[in-house]
Amino acid sequence: MTAANEQYAGARVLVTGGLGFVGSHLAERLVRLGADVTIVDSLIPEYGGNLFNVRDIADEVRINLSDIRDPWSLRQLVRGQDFLFNLAGQVSHVDSMEDPQTDLEINAKAQVDLLEACRAGNPDVRIVYAASRQQYGRPQFLPVTEDHPLVPVDVNGINLIAGESYHLLYHQVHGIRATSLRLTNTYGPHLLMKHGRQGFITVFIRRALEGQPLQVFGDGSQLRDFTYVDDCVEAFLATALHDDAFGHAFNVGGQEPVSLLEVAQLCQEIAGAGGTATTVPWPPEREKIDIGSIYVSHDRLTALTGWEPRVSLREGLERTFAFYREFGEHYWT
Repeated sequence: MTAANEQYAGARVLVTGGLGFVGSHLAERLVRLGADVTIVDSLIPEYGGNLFNVRDIADEVRINLSDIRDPWSLRQLVRGQDFLFNLAGQVSHVDSMEDPQTDLEINAKAQVDLLEACRAGNPDVRIVYAASRQQYGRPQFLPVTEDHPLVPVDVNGINLIAGESYHLLYHQVHGIRATSLRLTNTYGPHLLMKHGRQGFITVFIRRALEGQPLQVFGDGSQLRDFTYVDDCVEAFLATALHDDAFGHAFNVGGQEPVSLLEVAQLCQEIAGAGGTATTVPWPPEREKIDIGSIYVSHDRLTALTGWEPRVSLREGLERTFAFYREFGEHYWT
Protein backbone atom coordinates (compact mmCIF):
# COMPACT_ATOMS: atom_id res chain seq x y z
CA MET A 1 0.00 0.00 0.00
CA THR A 2 1.39 3.39 -0.96
CA ALA A 3 1.23 6.33 1.40
CA ALA A 4 -1.41 7.90 -0.85
CA ASN A 5 -3.61 4.83 -0.86
CA GLU A 6 -3.51 4.73 2.94
CA GLN A 7 -5.98 7.61 2.76
CA TYR A 8 -8.67 5.10 1.76
CA ALA A 9 -8.34 3.10 4.96
CA GLY A 10 -11.52 3.74 6.94
CA ALA A 11 -12.93 6.07 4.28
CA ARG A 12 -16.57 5.80 3.25
CA VAL A 13 -16.78 5.19 -0.49
CA LEU A 14 -19.73 4.92 -2.87
CA VAL A 15 -19.19 3.17 -6.21
CA THR A 16 -22.01 3.60 -8.71
CA GLY A 17 -22.07 0.83 -11.29
CA GLY A 18 -20.11 -1.20 -8.76
CA LEU A 19 -21.34 -4.59 -9.97
CA GLY A 20 -20.10 -3.88 -13.48
CA PHE A 21 -16.75 -4.35 -15.14
CA VAL A 22 -14.46 -1.58 -13.85
CA GLY A 23 -16.66 -0.78 -10.85
CA SER A 24 -16.36 -4.26 -9.36
CA HIS A 25 -12.57 -4.24 -9.64
CA LEU A 26 -12.47 -0.79 -8.06
CA ALA A 27 -14.74 -1.90 -5.21
CA GLU A 28 -12.54 -4.91 -4.48
CA ARG A 29 -9.37 -2.81 -4.50
CA LEU A 30 -10.97 -0.33 -2.10
CA VAL A 31 -12.00 -3.13 0.27
CA ARG A 32 -8.41 -4.39 0.28
CA LEU A 33 -7.28 -0.86 1.14
CA GLY A 34 -9.58 -0.85 4.17
CA ALA A 35 -12.38 1.36 2.84
CA ASP A 36 -16.02 1.11 3.91
CA VAL A 37 -17.59 0.47 0.49
CA THR A 38 -21.17 0.82 -0.71
CA ILE A 39 -22.03 -0.41 -4.19
CA VAL A 40 -25.04 0.85 -6.09
CA ASP A 41 -26.04 -0.90 -9.31
CA SER A 42 -29.27 -1.38 -11.23
CA LEU A 43 -28.32 -4.86 -12.50
CA ILE A 44 -29.94 -4.07 -15.85
CA PRO A 45 -29.11 -7.29 -17.74
CA GLU A 46 -27.65 -5.65 -20.85
CA TYR A 47 -25.36 -3.23 -18.99
CA GLY A 48 -22.86 -5.63 -17.41
CA GLY A 49 -23.76 -5.73 -13.73
CA ASN A 50 -23.07 -9.22 -12.36
CA LEU A 51 -23.13 -10.36 -8.74
CA PHE A 52 -20.43 -12.89 -9.59
CA ASN A 53 -18.07 -9.93 -10.09
CA VAL A 54 -18.07 -9.29 -6.34
CA ARG A 55 -18.08 -12.92 -5.19
CA ASP A 56 -14.89 -12.42 -3.16
CA ILE A 57 -16.05 -9.28 -1.32
CA ALA A 58 -19.83 -9.75 -1.11
CA ASP A 59 -19.67 -10.07 2.69
CA GLU A 60 -17.44 -7.00 3.02
CA VAL A 61 -19.51 -4.42 1.13
CA ARG A 62 -23.04 -3.05 1.15
CA ILE A 63 -24.88 -3.64 -2.14
CA ASN A 64 -27.80 -1.37 -2.97
CA LEU A 65 -29.78 -2.47 -6.02
CA SER A 66 -30.94 0.89 -7.28
CA ASP A 67 -30.98 2.87 -10.50
CA ILE A 68 -29.12 6.18 -10.66
CA ARG A 69 -32.15 7.53 -12.50
CA ASP A 70 -33.95 7.43 -9.13
CA PRO A 71 -33.12 10.80 -7.51
CA TRP A 72 -34.72 9.82 -4.20
CA SER A 73 -32.36 6.92 -3.58
CA LEU A 74 -29.39 9.03 -4.65
CA ARG A 75 -30.08 11.56 -1.92
CA GLN A 76 -29.73 8.85 0.71
CA LEU A 77 -26.80 7.05 -0.88
CA VAL A 78 -24.46 10.04 -1.19
CA ARG A 79 -24.84 11.18 2.42
CA GLY A 80 -21.76 10.69 4.56
CA GLN A 81 -19.56 9.43 1.72
CA ASP A 82 -15.95 10.62 1.52
CA PHE A 83 -15.45 9.49 -2.08
CA LEU A 84 -17.84 8.84 -4.95
CA PHE A 85 -16.58 6.88 -7.94
CA ASN A 86 -19.27 7.43 -10.54
CA LEU A 87 -19.12 4.58 -13.06
CA ALA A 88 -22.82 3.98 -13.67
CA GLY A 89 -23.66 4.56 -17.31
CA GLN A 90 -24.85 3.25 -20.63
CA VAL A 91 -21.68 2.54 -22.60
CA SER A 92 -22.83 0.91 -25.83
CA HIS A 93 -22.35 3.17 -28.83
CA VAL A 94 -24.70 1.02 -30.92
CA ASP A 95 -27.44 1.06 -28.25
CA SER A 96 -27.16 4.83 -27.96
CA MET A 97 -28.01 5.19 -31.63
CA GLU A 98 -30.93 2.76 -31.44
CA ASP A 99 -32.32 4.11 -28.15
CA PRO A 100 -31.05 7.67 -27.67
CA GLN A 101 -33.62 8.57 -25.01
CA THR A 102 -32.36 5.95 -22.56
CA ASP A 103 -28.77 7.01 -23.16
CA LEU A 104 -29.78 10.61 -22.48
CA GLU A 105 -31.56 9.69 -19.26
CA ILE A 106 -28.65 7.71 -17.84
CA ASN A 107 -25.61 9.56 -19.12
CA ALA A 108 -26.92 13.13 -18.85
CA LYS A 109 -30.06 13.69 -16.75
CA ALA A 110 -29.15 11.18 -14.04
CA GLN A 111 -25.74 12.83 -13.69
CA VAL A 112 -27.39 16.15 -12.86
CA ASP A 113 -29.59 14.42 -10.29
CA LEU A 114 -26.55 12.82 -8.67
CA LEU A 115 -24.67 16.12 -8.52
CA GLU A 116 -27.70 17.87 -7.10
CA ALA A 117 -27.93 15.17 -4.43
CA CYS A 118 -24.29 15.84 -3.55
CA ARG A 119 -24.77 19.61 -3.54
CA ALA A 120 -27.71 19.30 -1.17
CA GLY A 121 -26.55 16.48 1.07
CA ASN A 122 -22.78 16.06 0.79
CA PRO A 123 -20.97 18.99 -0.83
CA ASP A 124 -17.58 17.85 0.51
CA VAL A 125 -17.52 14.49 -1.29
CA ARG A 126 -14.70 13.85 -3.78
CA ILE A 127 -16.07 12.60 -7.14
CA VAL A 128 -14.36 10.86 -10.05
CA TYR A 129 -16.57 10.44 -13.11
CA ALA A 130 -15.96 7.75 -15.75
CA ALA A 131 -16.00 9.33 -19.22
CA SER A 132 -14.62 8.04 -22.53
CA ARG A 133 -12.23 8.86 -25.34
CA GLN A 134 -15.32 8.30 -27.54
CA GLN A 135 -16.08 11.95 -26.78
CA TYR A 136 -13.32 13.04 -29.14
CA GLY A 137 -14.82 11.44 -32.24
CA ARG A 138 -12.56 11.11 -35.27
CA PRO A 139 -9.09 12.26 -34.26
CA GLN A 140 -7.68 15.40 -35.84
CA PHE A 141 -4.20 14.61 -34.50
CA LEU A 142 -2.45 11.75 -32.71
CA PRO A 143 -1.93 11.04 -29.93
CA VAL A 144 -5.13 12.69 -28.76
CA THR A 145 -4.64 15.07 -25.83
CA GLU A 146 -7.27 16.59 -23.57
CA ASP A 147 -7.15 19.73 -25.72
CA HIS A 148 -8.50 17.87 -28.75
CA PRO A 149 -11.93 19.13 -29.93
CA LEU A 150 -14.90 17.08 -28.71
CA VAL A 151 -16.76 16.06 -31.88
CA PRO A 152 -18.33 12.64 -31.20
CA VAL A 153 -19.84 10.48 -33.92
CA ASP A 154 -22.67 8.96 -31.87
CA VAL A 155 -25.28 9.80 -29.24
CA ASN A 156 -23.27 8.10 -26.51
CA GLY A 157 -20.34 10.46 -27.04
CA ILE A 158 -22.60 13.51 -26.91
CA ASN A 159 -24.24 12.46 -23.67
CA LEU A 160 -20.90 11.57 -22.08
CA ILE A 161 -19.71 15.08 -22.89
CA ALA A 162 -22.80 16.39 -21.12
CA GLY A 163 -22.29 14.14 -18.10
CA GLU A 164 -18.65 15.15 -17.81
CA SER A 165 -19.45 18.83 -18.34
CA TYR A 166 -21.98 18.80 -15.51
CA HIS A 167 -19.34 17.42 -13.15
CA LEU A 168 -16.78 20.04 -14.12
CA LEU A 169 -19.38 22.83 -14.01
CA TYR A 170 -20.51 21.86 -10.53
CA HIS A 171 -16.91 22.18 -9.39
CA GLN A 172 -16.57 25.60 -10.99
CA VAL A 173 -19.89 27.01 -9.82
CA HIS A 174 -20.74 25.09 -6.64
CA GLY A 175 -17.32 23.97 -5.42
CA ILE A 176 -18.14 20.26 -5.71
CA ARG A 177 -14.81 18.43 -5.92
CA ALA A 178 -15.36 16.54 -9.18
CA THR A 179 -13.02 15.35 -11.90
CA SER A 180 -13.39 13.16 -14.98
CA LEU A 181 -11.33 10.35 -16.47
CA ARG A 182 -11.66 9.67 -20.20
CA LEU A 183 -11.10 5.94 -20.51
CA THR A 184 -9.78 4.26 -23.62
CA ASN A 185 -10.23 0.56 -24.50
CA THR A 186 -10.31 -0.96 -21.03
CA TYR A 187 -10.26 -4.75 -20.84
CA GLY A 188 -9.81 -7.61 -18.38
CA PRO A 189 -11.85 -10.02 -16.24
CA HIS A 190 -15.51 -9.14 -15.52
CA LEU A 191 -16.23 -7.76 -19.00
CA LEU A 192 -19.79 -8.31 -20.20
CA MET A 193 -19.41 -11.12 -22.72
CA LYS A 194 -22.91 -12.22 -23.69
CA HIS A 195 -23.12 -9.75 -26.56
CA GLY A 196 -20.70 -7.61 -28.51
CA ARG A 197 -22.31 -4.21 -28.10
CA GLN A 198 -19.82 -3.01 -25.50
CA GLY A 199 -16.68 -3.28 -27.56
CA PHE A 200 -14.92 -5.44 -30.11
CA ILE A 201 -12.49 -6.88 -27.55
CA THR A 202 -15.28 -8.92 -25.95
CA VAL A 203 -16.08 -10.49 -29.32
CA PHE A 204 -12.41 -11.22 -29.96
CA ILE A 205 -11.93 -12.91 -26.58
CA ARG A 206 -14.97 -15.12 -26.69
CA ARG A 207 -14.63 -16.20 -30.30
CA ALA A 208 -10.92 -16.91 -29.85
CA LEU A 209 -11.64 -19.10 -26.82
CA GLU A 210 -14.23 -20.98 -28.84
CA GLY A 211 -11.78 -21.55 -31.71
CA GLN A 212 -13.80 -19.39 -34.09
CA PRO A 213 -12.35 -17.04 -36.72
CA LEU A 214 -11.99 -13.34 -35.94
CA GLN A 215 -13.01 -10.74 -38.49
CA VAL A 216 -11.56 -7.24 -38.40
CA PHE A 217 -13.44 -4.55 -40.29
CA GLY A 218 -11.55 -2.62 -42.96
CA ASP A 219 -7.88 -3.39 -43.56
CA GLY A 220 -7.14 -3.99 -39.87
CA SER A 221 -4.55 -1.21 -39.66
CA GLN A 222 -6.62 0.97 -37.32
CA LEU A 223 -4.58 1.69 -34.18
CA ARG A 224 -5.88 1.57 -30.61
CA ASP A 225 -4.36 1.74 -27.15
CA PHE A 226 -5.59 -0.55 -24.39
CA THR A 227 -5.76 -0.19 -20.61
CA TYR A 228 -5.82 -3.28 -18.42
CA VAL A 229 -8.50 -2.94 -15.77
CA ASP A 230 -6.08 -3.00 -12.82
CA ASP A 231 -4.23 -0.03 -14.29
CA CYS A 232 -7.55 1.73 -14.82
CA VAL A 233 -8.49 1.20 -11.17
CA GLU A 234 -5.21 2.72 -10.02
CA ALA A 235 -5.92 5.80 -12.15
CA PHE A 236 -9.24 6.32 -10.33
CA LEU A 237 -7.65 5.89 -6.92
CA ALA A 238 -4.78 8.25 -7.66
CA THR A 239 -6.88 10.98 -9.24
CA ALA A 240 -9.38 11.21 -6.38
CA LEU A 241 -6.59 12.12 -3.94
CA HIS A 242 -5.25 15.12 -5.89
CA ASP A 243 -6.99 18.43 -5.26
CA ASP A 244 -5.52 19.86 -8.47
CA ALA A 245 -7.47 17.27 -10.46
CA PHE A 246 -10.86 18.72 -9.59
CA GLY A 247 -12.49 20.72 -12.33
CA HIS A 248 -10.46 18.98 -15.04
CA ALA A 249 -10.67 15.95 -17.32
CA PHE A 250 -7.81 13.51 -17.94
CA ASN A 251 -7.07 10.79 -20.46
CA VAL A 252 -6.41 7.28 -19.18
CA GLY A 253 -4.51 5.54 -21.96
CA GLY A 254 -2.46 2.44 -22.56
CA GLN A 255 1.10 1.70 -23.56
CA GLU A 256 2.03 1.49 -27.25
CA PRO A 257 -0.83 1.62 -29.79
CA VAL A 258 -1.52 -1.66 -31.61
CA SER A 259 -3.40 -2.35 -34.84
CA LEU A 260 -6.72 -4.15 -34.59
CA LEU A 261 -5.45 -6.97 -36.78
CA GLU A 262 -2.49 -7.44 -34.44
CA VAL A 263 -4.87 -7.56 -31.48
CA ALA A 264 -6.97 -10.21 -33.20
CA GLN A 265 -3.89 -12.27 -34.02
CA LEU A 266 -2.63 -11.98 -30.44
CA CYS A 267 -5.99 -13.14 -29.10
CA GLN A 268 -5.88 -16.21 -31.34
CA GLU A 269 -2.30 -16.94 -30.30
CA ILE A 270 -3.09 -16.74 -26.58
CA ALA A 271 -6.29 -18.75 -26.95
CA GLY A 272 -4.39 -21.50 -28.75
CA ALA A 273 -7.63 -22.89 -30.14
CA GLY A 274 -6.66 -22.81 -33.80
CA GLY A 275 -8.78 -19.85 -34.89
CA THR A 276 -7.79 -17.42 -37.63
CA ALA A 277 -7.86 -13.63 -37.96
CA THR A 278 -8.85 -11.98 -41.25
CA THR A 279 -10.10 -8.63 -42.54
CA VAL A 280 -13.55 -8.03 -44.02
CA PRO A 281 -15.31 -4.98 -45.55
CA TRP A 282 -17.10 -2.60 -43.19
CA PRO A 283 -20.83 -3.17 -42.59
CA PRO A 284 -22.57 0.08 -43.61
CA GLU A 285 -24.07 0.73 -40.16
CA ARG A 286 -20.66 0.38 -38.48
CA GLU A 287 -18.72 2.36 -41.06
CA LYS A 288 -20.84 5.44 -40.34
CA ILE A 289 -19.50 5.66 -36.78
CA ASP A 290 -15.98 4.34 -37.35
CA ILE A 291 -13.32 6.77 -36.15
CA GLY A 292 -10.21 5.22 -37.71
CA SER A 293 -7.02 5.11 -35.66
CA ILE A 294 -7.15 6.67 -32.23
CA TYR A 295 -4.91 6.54 -29.20
CA VAL A 296 -4.49 9.04 -26.41
CA SER A 297 -1.79 10.80 -24.46
CA HIS A 298 -2.00 10.36 -20.69
CA ASP A 299 0.93 12.72 -20.02
CA ARG A 300 -1.27 15.18 -18.14
CA LEU A 301 -2.49 12.53 -15.70
CA THR A 302 1.03 11.17 -15.24
CA ALA A 303 2.42 14.63 -14.52
CA LEU A 304 -0.20 15.24 -11.83
CA THR A 305 -0.40 11.84 -10.14
CA GLY A 306 2.56 9.75 -11.31
CA TRP A 307 0.15 7.18 -12.75
CA GLU A 308 1.29 5.10 -15.71
CA PRO A 309 -0.09 1.93 -17.30
CA ARG A 310 2.04 -1.00 -16.17
CA VAL A 311 0.39 -4.10 -17.65
CA SER A 312 1.31 -4.90 -21.25
CA LEU A 313 -1.36 -5.97 -23.71
CA ARG A 314 0.00 -9.51 -23.90
CA GLU A 315 0.14 -9.91 -20.12
CA GLY A 316 -3.32 -8.41 -19.68
CA LEU A 317 -4.85 -10.64 -22.33
CA GLU A 318 -3.18 -13.71 -20.84
CA ARG A 319 -4.76 -12.89 -17.47
CA THR A 320 -8.10 -12.24 -19.14
CA PHE A 321 -8.15 -15.47 -21.12
CA ALA A 322 -7.18 -17.44 -18.00
CA PHE A 323 -10.10 -15.89 -16.13
CA TYR A 324 -12.69 -16.77 -18.78
CA ARG A 325 -11.36 -20.28 -19.20
CA GLU A 326 -12.18 -20.80 -15.53
CA PHE A 327 -15.29 -18.67 -15.08
CA GLY A 328 -16.72 -18.13 -18.57
CA GLU A 329 -19.98 -19.88 -17.73
CA HIS A 330 -20.90 -16.92 -15.51
CA TYR A 331 -20.53 -14.48 -18.43
CA TRP A 332 -21.64 -16.23 -21.60
CA THR A 333 -25.39 -16.00 -20.78
